[in-house]
Amino acid sequence: MSRKYRVVDHIVRQLACAGIEYIFGVDGANIEDLYDAAYFRPDVTAVLAKHEFSAATMADGYSRSGTGLGVVAATSGGGALNLVPGLGESYASRIPVLALVGQPATGMDGRGSFQDTSGRNGSLDAEALFAQVSVYCKRVRNAAEIVSALPAAIAAAKTGGPAVLLLPKDIQQTVIKPGCALGVAGRRSVGDPHPIARAVRRTAGPVTIIAGEQVARDDARAELAELRGVLRAQVACVPDAKDVAGTPGFGSSSALGVTGVMGHPGVARAVAESGLCLVVGTRLSVTARAGLEDALAAVPTMSIGSAPPYLACTHIHTDDLRTSLRMLTEALTGAGRAAGIRVPDVVPHTELTPPHFDGPGVRYRDAMAELDRTLPAGVDIVVDAGNTGAAAIHYLPVRRRGRFAVALGMGGMGYSFGAGIGMAFARRKAQGTSRRVVVIAGDGAFYMHGMEVHTAVHYRLPITFVLLNNNAHAMCVTREQLYYDDLYSYNRFTPSHLGAGLATMFPKLSSTDVSDAAGLAEAVRASLDIDGPSVVSVECAADEIPPFAPFLGASVSNRTNHQYVSPTQEDHAHVAASA
Repeated sequence: MSRKYRVVDHIVRQLACAGIEYIFGVDGANIEDLYDAAYFRPDVTAVLAKHEFSAATMADGYSRSGTGLGVVAATSGGGALNLVPGLGESYASRIPVLALVGQPATGMDGRGSFQDTSGRNGSLDAEALFAQVSVYCKRVRNAAEIVSALPAAIAAAKTGGPAVLLLPKDIQQTVIKPGCALGVAGRRSVGDPHPIARAVRRTAGPVTIIAGEQVARDDARAELAELRGVLRAQVACVPDAKDVAGTPGFGSSSALGVTGVMGHPGVARAVAESGLCLVVGTRLSVTARAGLEDALAAVPTMSIGSAPPYLACTHIHTDDLRTSLRMLTEALTGAGRAAGIRVPDVVPHTELTPPHFDGPGVRYRDAMAELDRTLPAGVDIVVDAGNTGAAAIHYLPVRRRGRFAVALGMGGMGYSFGAGIGMAFARRKAQGTSRRVVVIAGDGAFYMHGMEVHTAVHYRLPITFVLLNNNAHAMCVTREQLYYDDLYSYNRFTPSHLGAGLATMFPKLSSTDVSDAAGLAEAVRASLDIDGPSVVSVECAADEIPPFAPFLGASVSNRTNHQYVSPTQEDHAHVAASA
C-alpha cells in the first residue's frame, strides 16, 4: 500500500537529511504520527524514554557529546509540561535542542478539548509557556509553514538553546507534496578578536584563560589548545565545561582545574597573578565565578563568546568560537606575537578541604580516587547535582578523549540518567562501537528519574551507573546541620539497597551494592566488560560535608559536638513538631 507524504514525514525526512539519527521522547496520541513516520525511516530511530524530562535530558546529553543536534518529542498536556524543566536546563546552559511537541487538532482550539493548550478561550497557552524556556518557539498553524519553520527552528537551536515547534495533530497528518528541501541556515556571526589581540600585545605578565560551555558547544577545544600554546597560558574551566582544557598529565599540564563553588583554590591565585585574564565562551555565573570576584576586578579582563559575562569587562561577540579563536591565534603568531607575556609561575594543584569525617561508608574523595584509578581513557562521564556532583566535579579528572557533562544551569536532580543515555546513543552513532558512559549520581537523583536505567537495559547501552547512596538528600541534610542548628531533618530516607533492588527488578541487569572503596573499584572494573548497562551502588553517609565552598565557609561550631545519627535511628521524633 502506498503511503501518503504527510507533514510528519517531511519533518522526519528533513531531520535525516540534517544527519539526525535519533528522536528521544515518550509516545502519546498527539505525537504518535511522528513516531509512525520515524518507523518508516531506517536512518532515524525513535527512542522511547520513561518520562519526558528524561527524554529532554537525553536530547541535551546527545547534543553535549558534540555528535549533533539532540531532538526530543512529546505529546500534549502533561507530556508537554514535563518537558519544561529539561528544556529549562538546556536554555540556561545554552545547549542546542529541538523539541517537537504535539497539540490537539486545531478545530478544537478553545472549545474545551482534552489537553487544550492553544491559549484560546481561557486555555493554557503553550506557545507563551515554551517561549520562556527556548530561543525559538512557533505554533505551526498550517501545513505550509513547516517548510520554513523547521529550518528556522534548527538554525535557532544551533545558536545555543532549545527551539520548540508546537504541532497540532491535524497539521501533522496533513498531506503535502514531497521534495521540499531543508532551508539553509543563516550565517553565524563571527566576532573580530583583534581588540583582544591588541590588549594581549600590551600585556606584561602571564595570561590566564577561563574557558566555558561555548567551547564545548562549538567544539573549539583544538582551537583553544592552539591559542593556549601561543599565549603560554594556563587554563581554568567553569564547572559545566570541565573537559574543554584537556587532561592534566596528558600534554595539558597547564590545566588549572575548575572555577567556582566546587573549584580549585589555585585558580584564584593564578588569575590574581595574571597580566590579563581572557574569558572564553562563558557568562561566568555565580556558581562559576565564586571566589574569583576580587581577582577579576583587579586584573584586566576581556571576553569572547556568544554572550557577555555577568561581570564588567570588554566583550567581543561571536557565534562561531572556532573561527574567532583561529583568527586570534593567527593575529598573535609571527610578527603579531606578544613580546610582554611570559610563562606563568607553576601553580600547584589545590583542593578544598572539607572537615574530617569518619562515619560509615565510603568517603567522597576515596570514591572518586577509585574511579580515577579504574576508569580508562575514552570514557564519558555524566554527573548529577548535589553532594555527589560536587565531589565528582572537584576530585575526578576528565578521561583522555572523554567528555565530562554536568547540568548546572538549573541543577535539576536526575538529569544524569537521561543525559548519559543520550550520550551513549551519540557515541554509538559517532564511532560505530560502544564507548562506555559512566553516570555518577546520588540516591536522591535516582529516586527522581533513575527508572531510566530500564531504558538503558532495553537498548543494551554501555553505561555504568555509579550511585552514591547516603539514604538522604544529603546536600539538604548538610544545610540543616550548618544553617538550622541540626535540630531536625526532613531529608533522610528510609534505608535502601539500590543495587540489590534493581537486580531483582531487572533480571538482565548487572547490579550490586558495595560498602568500601575496594569493592567499588572491583565492581566498576567488572562493569567495563559487560555487554550493556550495569549499576554499582556505593554506601556513603549523609553527614559528610562535600567539597563545596559555601559549606566550608559557614560556621561549623554547631557541629563540634555533633553525634552521628544513622538512617536506621532516624525517625519522626527528630522532626520539629511545627512541621
